[in-house]
Amino acid sequence: MNARARADELLPAIDGGHLDALEEESLFILREVATGFERPALLFSAGKDSCVVHHLARKAFKQRDASGRWHGTLPFPLLHVDTGHNFPEVIDFRDRLAAETGDRLVVAHLEDSIARGTVRLAHPLESRNGHQSVTLLEAIDAHRFDCLVGGARRDEEKARAKERIFSHRDSFGQWQPKEQRPELWTLFNTRLKPGEHFRAFPISNWTELDVWLYIAREGIALPPIYYAHQREVMRRRGLLVPLTRVTPAQPGEPVESLEVRFRTVGDMTCTCPVPSAAASAAEVVAETLTVAVSERGATRMDDRSSDTSMERRKKEGYF
Repeated sequence: MNARARADELLPAIDGGHLDALEEESLFILREVATGFERPALLFSAGKDSCVVHHLARKAFKQRDASGRWHGTLPFPLLHVDTGHNFPEVIDFRDRLAAETGDRLVVAHLEDSIARGTVRLAHPLESRNGHQSVTLLEAIDAHRFDCLVGGARRDEEKARAKERIFSHRDSFGQWQPKEQRPELWTLFNTRLKPGEHFRAFPISNWTELDVWLYIAREGIALPPIYYAHQREVMRRRGLLVPLTRVTPAQPGEPVESLEVRFRTVGDMTCTCPVPSAAASAAEVVAETLTVAVSERGATRMDDRSSDTSMERRKKEGYF
């Protein structure tokens, strides 16, 4: 059965009513951020989760006319930490979306951190994903952001499952899991001391399936690499590594051209596609119903380094 036929068979049986409750919760969280902090920003990587959060932010703070056009401005800018190793399709989409929506885009470049000497690479093709924390904290300090809205979800990874919706970060940008305050009755902690900030996660309670159901329902645009396309890849450690300028083939390593898509998007050196023929959001929904491994577990080489790799990076200031 092809992807389109599978989608036609499975989608009618899915009750998407829960999406309304998830959306309502997310809008509430976004408005709490806008009222509780002076200088928030929305972390925007142009990945599917940040595109959903951006769409929710427009629903929370903008007006939409009968033709579907949005009017008004967001109460915070979009912030992207550009590693210099991003997929070109993602950067093109980011810039095009910012131009079309008129939303302010702040880009913090990891290359600038390298020039300042705050980031030092062991070799030029080293993964820059983990180094983003330094550039992010520098951007927070430069712009005096007191809350960053992110698209992290609890189902992605066990360290993210431990984190609160409003996540306190100390003056060093570090997350202290044992000092988290309970969020009973939707009462969020927004108390800050000088130099501290918060991370807020409006779609923390969503799953990957919820995200794709919402993308399909709302018609949210995404970078094209989220859908099936032909790409040259190498097979390494059970993953498909894309052939790029920063992930070249090793001597004697076979290169294949396969139909693939990306389930998540990040640094090219650690983000891998999966075999797929899903060419639309509806087809991705049908495909997601059959997977047993989260998108980070299936596609991120950096999360395979150890069982605690994500938690360690988050304690250092990671997203």
